[in-house]
Amino acid sequence: MASKFGIAIFLSLLVSTAFANNNEVGGQTRLTGAQQCRFERLSASQPSQRIESEAGIIELWDEFEEQFQCAGVAPLRKVLQPDALLLPSYHPNPRLVYVQQGEGLLGITFPGCPETFHSESEQIESIRQGRSHQRIRGGEEQERVMRGQEIEQHQKVHRVRRGDIVALPAGAAHWVFNNGNEQLVCISMNDLNHQANQLDHKFREFFLAGGVPRSGQQGYQRGQQSWQKGQQRSMRGGQQDIRETFQNILRAFDAELLSEAYNVRPDIIERIRRDDERGLIVNAREMRGILKPDEEEQYQRQPRNGIEETYCSMKIRTNIDNIREVETYSREAGKINIVNRYKLPILRAMDMSAEKGKLYQNAMTSPHWSVNGHAIVYVTRGQAQVQIVDQNGQSVMNDIVNEGDMFVVPQYFTSTFRADRNEFEWVSFKTTGEPMKSPLVGYTSVMRALPLQVMTNAYQISPRDAQDLKINRGGESFLLSSGRRS
Repeated sequence: MASKFGIAIFLSLLVSTAFANNNEVGGQTRLTGAQQCRFERLSASQPSQRIESEAGIIELWDEFEEQFQCAGVAPLRKVLQPDALLLPSYHPNPRLVYVQQGEGLLGITFPGCPETFHSESEQIESIRQGRSHQRIRGGEEQERVMRGQEIEQHQKVHRVRRGDIVALPAGAAHWVFNNGNEQLVCISMNDLNHQANQLDHKFREFFLAGGVPRSGQQGYQRGQQSWQKGQQRSMRGGQQDIRETFQNILRAFDAELLSEAYNVRPDIIERIRRDDERGLIVNAREMRGILKPDEEEQYQRQPRNGIEETYCSMKIRTNIDNIREVETYSREAGKINIVNRYKLPILRAMDMSAEKGKLYQNAMTSPHWSVNGHAIVYVTRGQAQVQIVDQNGQSVMNDIVNEGDMFVVPQYFTSTFRADRNEFEWVSFKTTGEPMKSPLVGYTSVMRALPLQVMTNAYQISPRDAQDLKINRGGESFLLSSGRRS
């Protein structure tokens, strides 16, 4: 008994150490393998590729656009209609997801973890000869006579809703079902530059079912010229990358080989290998009322070995709209909530984070720079003026952005947002698990920390004017209320 306990502790520490090392190595890889950030102009970007399916759409931003290559990311947006199922897939890079609208169920499969949850579900196939086979732990197989129903085991099913930040680790297969009454809209950020992805800096997603029908590939909305530029930038080893078609990976395997691997009839293999004109998001009305989220499942009481507590049962989501966890709040200016590796520990391994911001009428953020990561900003509501300045003192962006726009604020570039007459909201994905900012205005700013004599000599101004620069926003920090001093 003591030896088993010792082994459990050792394995638990091993998994924890692996996550810690993953985070450290990920940071080093990001710095040494980062894309070139050389551009004269940044601009708000809209999705450039649209893939239509039976029950929803997938929209992709151009990953070869210079600002996304600089950050090493690939953004996409998925829209699921009610009763729609996003078919199972996995990807070679960590992904952070923001649920912009709706609610649904998310299933995620961690490799090597047991199917510790169970639910009653109707059999998909009629019970042949009145019998059903169920595989149980230990490698044994027993036959149970079931009258139309069976007990089915699976890993956790999570409930996701508007405002959730969801972490999807690299290589973990997942699916999504919209069991709500409105569209489920999810904004995803793929970190292509993470050390978990050892392929290249190109977006890939491996689907276990479905496929993109030819009629559903709408192509680039910005025209053929934009697509040709993207292909020219995607030259790898003398070959051009082609547009993604996202087909079922099982369809290319030999049918006889799969039949033997699964130990099922050949006709079943033919069904999972066939071309599916429904696309990647399909209608699945029969799932409503069958699947249940984890808070309604009953966890089977079985011996815990320590690994489940650190990996298999790891928390993958938190709600960024939770007012109790707001990081920065100003009654006159707005509020900001941050989800980092402390609020969501799985982000230690993914080395990503997110920020949800809201500016009130005419309020603005302090001009600031990010110390340890890029920020990819997605506008969720309203309109604002955005200005970004590079190391040469040149403005690389001074535009009005609107809902649905996305843009990158590169690391160390100084930026500020100013809302118009209405409120402005955004979600920012960060390429670091512990984001840090250095503001130029407010009581935590660089100006506030400088000696008065340094400021008077640096700017050739009077001590009184220098003091005004230091303290006129003394009661405010990162969020600045509307107001001008003449």
